[in-house]
Amino acid sequence: MTHPEATGQDLTHPAPVLSVRDLTKTFTLHAIGREVVSLRSVSFTLYAGEHLAVIGASGAGKSSLLRCIYRNYLPDTGTVQVHDGGRTTDLTALDDRTMVRLRGRDFGYVSQFLDAPPRQGPLRLVTNAARRRGLSPAAGEEAAAASLAKLGVEERLWDVDCSVLSGGERQRVNLAAGTVSPPRLLLLDEPVSALDPANRARALTVIEDLRHQDVSVLAIYHDMTIIRRVASRVLLMENGVITADGTPDEVLGSGVRGLEEVYA
Repeated sequence: MTHPEATGQDLTHPAPVLSVRDLTKTFTLHAIGREVVSLRSVSFTLYAGEHLAVIGASGAGKSSLLRCIYRNYLPDTGTVQVHDGGRTTDLTALDDRTMVRLRGRDFGYVSQFLDAPPRQGPLRLVTNAARRRGLSPAAGEEAAAASLAKLGVEERLWDVDCSVLSGGERQRVNLAAGTVSPPRLLLLDEPVSALDPANRARALTVIEDLRHQDVSVLAIYHDMTIIRRVASRVLLMENGVITADGTPDEVLGSGVRGLEEVYA
């Protein structure tokens, strides 16, 4: 159950958008004098328009992987390369200022929790995200309003300080900011975990629509039904290592060791 890139097969693929090679990350717990290895030589490629789901038990290294790609964490070793036509950028080699500009323009990250500036409402927050992706102020606000409405965020909340919103409302605002005028590459860390069934359905429709906008998605989910619905490919992680790579049917239907922990 291996992706074609690992077999050396010369199969026709869309162009690569993201290449991760030999990524390693270790955390030092100074209080107890212990090191924890979160990622162990992780390598994979994400292709244009692909929706790649990362699964695994708690502590498998999933969130550390996304944070190393987004450069919230600096990996110990390895490379993270973003491809744009004939240009390749190694994110691990960029200075912080260049990295910040690239984040706003070329790829996005939707975490489980909304980190909004003080006294900022959903409409302004999502408009700012749209403007970072090249839209004018007027077009950005129009796109932001459409994105919030699509995710069921009521208009009466658009100017309310994000800090007073409910957990589910904040998660939808976060997803609206991530998907407005979407970038070529989007990282999602459990983007629907706090949503009720009706709002989860709205959010999944928005996520599904990304495939029609040529957006490549790398996402963490813990729901097998969601993975089968939206993902074109699945990586299973155990103890910081990728142990399976294939279609949802191949990985989820394989009885691979570790899945019982993920979906217990």
